[in-house]
Amino acid sequence: MRTWLQRALWDVVPRDHRESPEALRRRQAVTIAFVVIGGLVLGFSLRIEPGSAWFYPATLVLASVWTIGAFASGPLHLGRISHSTGLRRPVVTPIVLGLALVGLFLLGGLVVRQIPFLDQQVRSVLDHAAAGSWPLLVLITAVNGIAEELFFRGAAYAATPRYPVPVTTVAYTLATLATGNLMLAFAAVLLGVVVGLQRRASGGILAPILTHVTWSVSMLFLLPWLFG
Repeated sequence: MRTWLQRALWDVVPRDHRESPEALRRRQAVTIAFVVIGGLVLGFSLRIEPGSAWFYPATLVLASVWTIGAFASGPLHLGRISHSTGLRRPVVTPIVLGLALVGLFLLGGLVVRQIPFLDQQVRSVLDHAAAGSWPLLVLITAVNGIAEELFFRGAAYAATPRYPVPVTTVAYTLATLATGNLMLAFAAVLLGVVVGLQRRASGGILAPILTHVTWSVSMLFLLPWLFG
């Protein structure tokens, strides 16, 4: 288990993703601009009344903002992790990590629902799920998870030459704070650290994407059950 976690989150695989100073400055400028735009759209989307027809377009616009910003910033890489047979694309490992995060959040949810203020913060997010179409919600949840990782662990991470894991985690948390929901921001911190370490170890966005989507889609189904 220790070796498995070390390979997934700590051992940095060899790669050369160096950019010229001009390319780095351009990536940084694009990233900052899209962080601001994305934060504004995110704040608007989760302040929409549950059941409103505007919820789906707003969240898809947000995914578009993150995705466009990611690819506009410069090259992105899938990454690889160490394995007993050599280096390979991370697939099973990030999914297992995503499920482990689900378990951790469910345990935390047992505590959160005993605290009225925090309980209400979670339920305010779940109101959108209760009022929406489940197939569309699953699709939107997955698409937004992919888009967020493309941007924060793709573009933003590559734009941060020093301390990229804490910097991108803070940026992701601040963007999430635009919703005004403290529980979403807390989730962003924990998730951001895990996927940031995956990005650092693997050198790419595939592992963070798989972990994020596994976690977010699972929580979409399990949180209503826990807080029902």
